[in-house]
Amino acid sequence: MKLSVALCTYNGAAFLSEQLESIAAQTRLPDELIVCDDCSTDDTRRIVEAFIVRAPFPVQLHVNERNLGSTKNFEQAIQLCTGEIIALSDQDDVWRTDKLRRIAEVFASAPGVGLVISDAELVNEELRTLDRRLWQETMTASERRLLAEGQAFVVLLNRNVVTGATMAFRSRYKDLFLPLPDDLFLIHDGWIALVIASVSPIALLDEPLIKYRQHSRQQLGLRGKDTPPPPDTPARRREYYGGEGEKLRRVRERLEAFGGTTSDEEKRLLRTRIKQMREKEQHFAVRGDLPESRLARVSVVWRELRTHRYRRHSKGLLSAAKDLLR
Repeated sequence: MKLSVALCTYNGAAFLSEQLESIAAQTRLPDELIVCDDCSTDDTRRIVEAFIVRAPFPVQLHVNERNLGSTKNFEQAIQLCTGEIIALSDQDDVWRTDKLRRIAEVFASAPGVGLVISDAELVNEELRTLDRRLWQETMTASERRLLAEGQAFVVLLNRNVVTGATMAFRSRYKDLFLPLPDDLFLIHDGWIALVIASVSPIALLDEPLIKYRQHSRQQLGLRGKDTPPPPDTPARRREYYGGEGEKLRRVRERLEAFGGTTSDEEKRLLRTRIKQMREKEQHFAVRGDLPESRLARVSVVWRELRTHRYRRHSKGLLSAAKDLLR
């Protein structure tokens, strides 16, 4: 089973060497490392070029002619990978030496699994532990329970809880999630995870397989991954639910156009997911366009309650009450 690593860089000289050395120290080496540099102006390219000379596996460096941004840069790196399994890598973390071996073991033992995510240890710039794990910050206890029970699609349909630096997936789903959209309230890891979860199980490795570095220069870290909650003004509420509905529509249309299903079970699951997304789109359209009059909202909210869409796609009676009283 050929395993590729897709690493994206941009002015990452401060920490890149440590990440590259941690990849080279893996007990299960990658079969290739694809590095896409997004027009760095520091020593990033020189560091990668020096690493290529001594790396114990093939390394390809692609330097963009223009700055693509992180989403499109990851899209390019993923497209260039030739392995059956693709692991994503940030430029500023450090991998545990058995990360790729543990990921490969999961895929080998579970042929139906399409994506694997692991936990991570949170560290500061000097790699000192912050005594916290990534999943403690990004997932609630109920979300972790649902993920462990095989309900990843339900969780990801509500919000992204997946971090790209801990992610690996089967390359046969590339045609399903590429190209990556860069105009949604959802960055590349959230899009990839949601799309793959639509047709395949996701496996969790409850182990901190990377040191996830937190520092002032990183693009996201633990910040900025989630869509903000809907505000109470009508205009902003329409904007929020419109954006969430657009995200769902785009994923649904991608699934509807997908011709790569290989089994009756996958086709059945795909039909179910499309139906769920269409229903949630409709629910968000209703919530985003509620009448201004509280009295006029009663019949609308009651209809959504009767269809159980508040329970399936929002927070049940709590969401209904907010819609009635706001």
